[in-house]
Amino acid sequence: MGTRDLDRLASRVKARRLELYPSRLTAAGAVGISKDTWRRVEEGLDARELTYAKIDRALGWAPGSCVVVADGGEPVLVGAPHGDRPAPGESSGAGLSSEVVRKATFEAARRTMPNVAIGDLDAFSEELVEVLRRGGCVSE
Repeated sequence: MGTRDLDRLASRVKARRLELYPSRLTAAGAVGISKDTWRRVEEGLDARELTYAKIDRALGWAPGSCVVVADGGEPVLVGAPHGDRPAPGESSGAGLSSEVVRKATFEAARRTMPNVAIGDLDAFSEELVEVLRRGGCVSE
């Protein structure tokens, strides 16, 4: 895994948070982290993978999007930040194919958990696709 661009991630997280929440406190509270932890990410400081996963959820990004952004990619929107129906003009994520989600999940898991067996990563990717499919977030 290469060096992550945490400043790039910080910029994207802050911009998206400002679209969705009135404050860091509100955003952090929505997913059960402290405002100081959220601030660390917005300042480009390293955080735990669990923190990135919670921020993905708060921002309505697909799991692994924070890592993808830090690695130079773009986040994938999957719907409303709290699991509610998307706001007008927001994508529900249903336009994502199961194959796109499967590949993105596998790549994010491979990068963040390099010692996990390939078969376990495949199983995780398949389970996530199935959960998102049942939730209406992924198309065939």
